[in-house]
Amino acid sequence: MKLKGEKVAVCGAGGFIGGHLVKYLQANGAEVVRSIDIKPLDEWYQVSGGVENLVADLKEKDNCYRAAKGVDAVFQLAADMGGMGFIENNKALCMLSVLTTTHMLMAARDSGVKRFFFSSSACVYNGDKQKSADVVPLKEEDAYPALAEDGYGWEKLFSERMCRHFEEDFGLQCRVARYHNVYGPYGTWDGGREKAPAAICRKVIEAKATGKHEIEIWGDGHQTRSFMYIDDCVNGTTAIAESDIRYAINLGSSELVTINQLVDIVEEIAGVKLHRKYKLDAPKGVNGRNSDNTKILKELGWEPSIRLKDGMAKTYQWIEQQMLVGARK
Repeated sequence: MKLKGEKVAVCGAGGFIGGHLVKYLQANGAEVVRSIDIKPLDEWYQVSGGVENLVADLKEKDNCYRAAKGVDAVFQLAADMGGMGFIENNKALCMLSVLTTTHMLMAARDSGVKRFFFSSSACVYNGDKQKSADVVPLKEEDAYPALAEDGYGWEKLFSERMCRHFEEDFGLQCRVARYHNVYGPYGTWDGGREKAPAAICRKVIEAKATGKHEIEIWGDGHQTRSFMYIDDCVNGTTAIAESDIRYAINLGSSELVTINQLVDIVEEIAGVKLHRKYKLDAPKGVNGRNSDNTKILKELGWEPSIRLKDGMAKTYQWIEQQMLVGARK
């Protein structure tokens, strides 16, 4: 690993992906010297030892300079975001994350950082290309002409451009991955910010526990998505950060399923069959989205390896444990 022995800061380390990334980097020889998140430490999903765990709002410029001080590489994952329910109802909050990336880029440039990784999103893609459930997998060039997801997607697309120009104008090595629906243990599973895999796991566990064998599904269940397990995500993130790829590249699974099929998978894991109620007026996002992995295969010889049903089984088991612990309190 090129990052082996390098001093690294992870922004958004108290979040789902950030917490896993810190542990992955540590296990593979990077020296993670600083983990930063806005949440109080007791609200971080994972806290790693041997690290300066810094609670700070990275929308504030001074905090970004503190975060970037003395490190070789920055992973900028910090953002105000959540599942589709949160994104559609908090567009301004999502847009404010542009301050974090702007100030972190400035701090990295001025602090002599060698590598800067930015976590973008498949929400940058042109909405006109995602109107059908029978979606053609999205290629990197499909982000233009721009028609991103309102709020969150536009912030990510603008931040991608900033990374590009900071490399062109200032020589800061910037790498950008467009995440496609990451899921797994140690993530949000309730409270309104959870994404579909975790929400469906929670709902199935609740239905099984209460004996009320029904589940509410947002939309008609025919919308299609691909979902990437967290272990694949952190592995791919590091590979892209270390690569020579100077454009935003897809990081996601190409295993396409409908939301109904995702419910089928979780029902099979739980050993139940539920009556489905469809909430057609709920936020459901685009009708179809999938990752075209042609470029990451060509550039890195890599794509996710963990099948959806295997990753969902691990995710279900972890969420079930959390709910059992909560029920005992």
